[in-house]
Parts: sequence; C-alpha cells; structure tokens
Amino acid sequence: MLTFTIRRLLLAIPTLLFISLVIFLLLEASPGDPLGDVPLTVPPEVKERMREALGLGSPWYVRYVLWLKQFFWVEPLYWFDHVFGTQFSAGMQRIISFQSRSPVFDVIAQRVPQTLTVVGFSYLVGVLIALPIGIISAYKQYSWFDQLGTFVSMIGFSMPTFFTGVVLIIIFGVKLQWFPSVYDTTLVVRDWDSFWAQVRQMVMPVTVLALYNAAQISRFMRASMLDNLGQDYVRTARAKGLSERTVVLKHVLRNSLIPVITVIALGLPAVFGGAIITEQVFKVNGLGQLLITAIHGNDIPMVLTLTFIFAILIVLFTLIADILYGILDPRIRYD
Repeated sequence: MLTFTIRRLLLAIPTLLFISLVIFLLLEASPGDPLGDVPLTVPPEVKERMREALGLGSPWYVRYVLWLKQFFWVEPLYWFDHVFGTQFSAGMQRIISFQSRSPVFDVIAQRVPQTLTVVGFSYLVGVLIALPIGIISAYKQYSWFDQLGTFVSMIGFSMPTFFTGVVLIIIFGVKLQWFPSVYDTTLVVRDWDSFWAQVRQMVMPVTVLALYNAAQISRFMRASMLDNLGQDYVRTARAKGLSERTVVLKHVLRNSLIPVITVIALGLPAVFGGAIITEQVFKVNGLGQLLITAIHGNDIPMVLTLTFIFAILIVLFTLIADILYGILDPRIRYD
C-alpha cells in the first residue's frame, strides 16, 4: 500500500502541472479584459501602465512560470513564516488578485470558514442521512420505507438547488419568518444567542444541500446493498447460522461501501469549492460566490488559483478513496 501511495503521489505531480497549464491557457483564450471596467475617460497610456502593473505585459509563458513559482514556493514560504515567525518570504511577490489587489490566498482564507460551515456541515448531514436510508431501503426492498425513500430521493435529485432554495425562502423566510433568508457572514458566535442565530441562518442552506447530497448517495447505497444481498457469500453466511445483523452489517455493508466511497470521496472537493448556486441564493459569502465574482471580473489569478486548488483536492480524495478500497476489501492489493 505504501508503494502504491508513493507511486500515485509521484504520478500526481505531472498530472497537476498539465491541469494547471490547461486551465491557464483556457483563461488566456477566454474573452474579456481585466481592465474592461476602466472608464473610457482614462488615457490609453495610463491604461497601459495599469496593464503593466498587473503583469499583463509579459508573455503568457512568463506569467505561467511566475504563477507556478508563487503557488508552489512563495505562498508556502509565506504561510510558514506566518506560523513560525521566520522571514524566508520577505520581499517575494505573492499571487495578487486583479480585483481586490490583495493576496489571493488571504482572500481565500477569509472565505473558507463560511464555506466549510455551511457546505461542509450539509455534506456531513447528507452522508449521515443517506447511508442508513440506503441500507434500510435495500434490506426492506419495496416496503413503505423503501417507497418513501425513493420518492424523497427522486425529489431531491431532480429538483435543482436554486429551486428548492427559493421555495424554502418563500415558505420559511418570507411567509412564516422562521429563518433569515439572507446569510449574515459578519455574525460572530460569542454566546448562546449568537449561536442560536448562527444555527437559524444555517438551517435552510444546509437543508437544501443535504437533501441534494443525500438523494444521490442513498441511491448508490441502496443499489450497492441490493447487489451484494443476492451474492452467494450472503447465503453461505446465513447457512452457517450467523445472525441477520452480523450478515448485513459486517459482511454485506462492508462490501457495499466500496463503490459508495468513490461517490463520497469525489464529492468532498465540492465541499471546499463551495456550492456556487446555493451560496448565490442565500448570499453566503463563500468560495463559490468568490469564484463567480472572479469570473465576472476576469480576475485570472483568483480563478486560476481556485480551480487549481479544486483539481488538487480531486486528485487527493481520489487517492484516499483508492486507499480505503484496500482497507475495506482485503482482496484488493496494490503492492
């Protein structure tokens, strides 16, 4: 397993470099100008100096290599200095956003807590709901519980999050006024009242995302359980006199989790990426909204950095899923 992990990590380096180059070239070829919002009254020579200040006067390959150096060398050194109080990154140029003129990673660090609070908690709730629903639905196939779970899953999977979000806002935010319809990102939890206010404003966005995530994962869990319940090893285990609880939870569930882990692991990068549509609906000032704003403003450093971070997370969690395969199924060996 260790050899496989090291080999995959080494293979990930050229893969991620190729992905970063593709993203950079796509952004270069995309229409739009970072200085497109500059008033027409600004003289051309001033606009050209602004372009030079943003680093847009250099060839694309020079800017790409500079970004790689900043991403893999300057930024890690800066955060190392920030933690340990050293000065290794003194005088080095960090990745700067075209829009805010602030370091990109500082802006991302400000948005991460909001995204993890809402999107991360919703994903956790969705997984915790989906797994038992999928298990029980498969074990009691065609029962009223299975029919109800299938109905709710189809609703959650077929309805887009912007629709369910608006419906919840109209019902619980406008009509009943139980929960705030706009997420307050400035709220700081200091006491019980502020904690309750934080919980109230999280209810609707978490519900929307948890329903969508649970709908997908529960269907995969049910299908995987049904596939394993009909296998010969299950009949053999029952013939040996093992209890039904042991057969289902120890043998069937362990094998059924293998394909489901792929769905859960590949869905985790979306947690850090933020739910773009849901964050827009509820005005959550997270990474999803940051990415949309950066795209609209042609903020190439921000878009490039965010999308590349998402690519790193996808490669990382794919590796974690492969490692978990070997843990859950002793027949799977990579070495």
